[in-house]
Amino acid sequence: PDHPFDVRTIPMTAVAGALLALTLLIALADWVAVAVDRRPLEYVLKPATMVALGAVVLALDLPGGQLRWWYLAAIILSLAGDVFLMLPESAMDPELSFVAGLGSFLVAHVLYVVGMVLLGVSGGWLVIGTVAAVLVIVTVGRRVIAGARATDRRLFAPVMAYVVVIAVMIATSFGTGIIVGIVGALLFGFSDSVIGWTRFLRDFPHSRVVVMVTYHLGQVGLVLALATAG
Repeated sequence: PDHPFDVRTIPMTAVAGALLALTLLIALADWVAVAVDRRPLEYVLKPATMVALGAVVLALDLPGGQLRWWYLAAIILSLAGDVFLMLPESAMDPELSFVAGLGSFLVAHVLYVVGMVLLGVSGGWLVIGTVAAVLVIVTVGRRVIAGARATDRRLFAPVMAYVVVIAVMIATSFGTGIIVGIVGALLFGFSDSVIGWTRFLRDFPHSRVVVMVTYHLGQVGLVLALATAG
């Protein structure tokens, strides 16, 4: 960006704009399916949302190719994580599917970090983002890590690594200075935090809806940040 918190109009092709609208409509339908607990619909709508968002990335008018492919790879890994986490117990061992989903999303976060670095990172805002990331770790992160360890000691290392990677992604998003990307990273991190909290500490009403709404809006925010490179 030209300066921290650049608020330029996002350049987007008509096709990309239409695909973004489609992505949001599918996501909305998925949120409703989650709210009314229609699992067969979720199995279709959840991955369909990410497929549509991937199409948005392909349709964006971007300079060069590297940015597009890093972000698209992150979306593909997120899609894989979605599939692993929603598999029924009859299809795969729940613990194994959770670890596979965790690993997929961990790689997705790393890919987003690389993409944001290529997008451009400012040292000053990166410091602010680092402070925000540390706050996430010492408040929610450490409790989720402790809960994972108490649940299954084998999950301690992967969950700790995941929390650290989320923190790095949040810090890097601040470094880009793009508001929509920062909000996207924070929402994505919040969604992951709710998953960890409800799995290892305690659940709360409508937690699944909260997870999906913040997850999808977070992913959209990250892609809109990419669009500022157009």
